[in-house]
Amino acid sequence: MSLDKVVASAADAVVDVRDGSSIAVGGFGLVGIPWFLIEALLEQGATDLEVVSNNCGVDGAGLGLLLEQHRISRVIASYVGENKEFARQYLAGEVTVELTPQGTLAERMRAGGAGIGAFFTPTGVGTLVSEGGLPWRYDADGHVVEESPAKEVRTFHGKEMVLEESIVADVALVRAAKVDRAGNCVFHESARNFNPAVAMCGRLTVVEAEQLVEVGEIGPDEVHLPGIFVQRVVELTPEQAAKKEIEKRTTRLRPSVEPVGTTGGAA
Repeated sequence: MSLDKVVASAADAVVDVRDGSSIAVGGFGLVGIPWFLIEALLEQGATDLEVVSNNCGVDGAGLGLLLEQHRISRVIASYVGENKEFARQYLAGEVTVELTPQGTLAERMRAGGAGIGAFFTPTGVGTLVSEGGLPWRYDADGHVVEESPAKEVRTFHGKEMVLEESIVADVALVRAAKVDRAGNCVFHESARNFNPAVAMCGRLTVVEAEQLVEVGEIGPDEVHLPGIFVQRVVELTPEQAAKKEIEKRTTRLRPSVEPVGTTGGAA
């Protein structure tokens, strides 16, 4: 098998994504999201997608672009976030939303990549997460038409735990700071959030690389994600690699400070 997994473009990388596919997408808010793979999927035209991601982008950016075109029918996420259109579609019954505790979501994907069918966790015991009844889908009049089922709860080491099924997605889209031609990945700081778990859970995993290097240029101890989990790599241009928008910018005025040596005083 060739170690060179680089494809010519983002369009080539997602050309065979089908309608109705489940798509796991890396990133947190706008940090570490695969900007150009999402845009390529937008151009490709696949619809009725089930998206697994921490959140669904923001209005006008990231997964929010697919959402605005009604290309997403179901979302498994932990956070609605700043996306007003996401909230509107959910409450209007236009999209099904399975809200999942954030750590549980990450572990469901990691477990899927590790070949683990399900696992027990204490997170969510005694709440609607375990007891069922979380609204997954509303109708146009605001009535709940689909809700989460009750889950099995068992006791381990004297503590109740709830059974959570792992997630295996048809396609996983991630972004990495440095990738070699065999698909070994290094993620930069906080971009190493959901990206490794997302990459692990995909049957077909595509990585957009800010920097592409030759095999051997990434030391074994530097690898955050082994290339065994990656099938396709897309090399970004320097301009594309520099695209890192801020989800929500908060600033404040600095207090005025007098320059040193301008105040009066005894000689």
